[in-house]
Amino acid sequence: MSSLTDYAASCKARVDASLRLWTQPSSSASPRLLEAMRYSLFNGGKRIRPVLVYAAADAIKNVGSIASPITDVSAAALECIHAYSLIHDDLPAMDDDDLRRGKPTCHIAFDQATAILAGDALQALAYEKLAEADGTQADILLNMLALLARASGAKGMVGGQMADLLAEGQAEALSVDELEQIHRSKTGALISSAVQMGALSSSASTAQFEALTAYASAIGLAFQVQDDIIDVISDTETLGKPQGADLSQGKSTYVSLLGLDNARQKAEQLRSQALDCLSDFGACADPLRWIANYIVERRA
Repeated sequence: MSSLTDYAASCKARVDASLRLWTQPSSSASPRLLEAMRYSLFNGGKRIRPVLVYAAADAIKNVGSIASPITDVSAAALECIHAYSLIHDDLPAMDDDDLRRGKPTCHIAFDQATAILAGDALQALAYEKLAEADGTQADILLNMLALLARASGAKGMVGGQMADLLAEGQAEALSVDELEQIHRSKTGALISSAVQMGALSSSASTAQFEALTAYASAIGLAFQVQDDIIDVISDTETLGKPQGADLSQGKSTYVSLLGLDNARQKAEQLRSQALDCLSDFGACADPLRWIANYIVERRA
């Protein structure tokens, strides 16, 4: 494939097939709950994290269209965790958002209780499907489960969200180092786990795993820096959510701390770091290169 658009479309088709299968109607699950889960899974997300799983696996073995079952399961599980986090992040007690990707957020489309339960169910579903994955060495599967749990929990995404909430509206702005620590947890941890799980699914060597981990660390932070830039330069229609929401809530951002030009420079530096980490990989790692470029060039 010659472009990120084609590559991402192929990956999205694979992960969407898994997600539809996992959330199909069942006599043992509430129809309303499944509807809310599907609503949040299929509301126009770009599937960046699942694409990273496939791209990391490809960088090791060029698995392409014959990705192993554990790669497919890992990609879909990551999207379940991401969707759950967005449902909860949008709730009135958190960011209190009415729009997500241009559509009513889950608690608006349904109700708060249903949204909370849909998020809970998606989180559980991710671990259920990973634990049930066939044809995978037990040690690799356990490593994946631990990676995802750590990236999602108090030492990762949830811990970062807590730190972000505590910092919101403080009289004194965060330092750049403090902001970076929040976002390496809140956003970066799940992105890193996507790359690491993809690498594990293709039996990466220690050197390959470490290089891809460093790549993921750089793009994970670049993703948040660019998000902060977009929140300033874009508009509500393009974003699919209220423009300037972070500033209106008193949050420290890379733009508020560094200024727009320096924030852009920071994103470019992180892109260069990420690409340097791939210097020992051949053309099989091109999708990872495309993703690094996309992250700092996107406008929504």
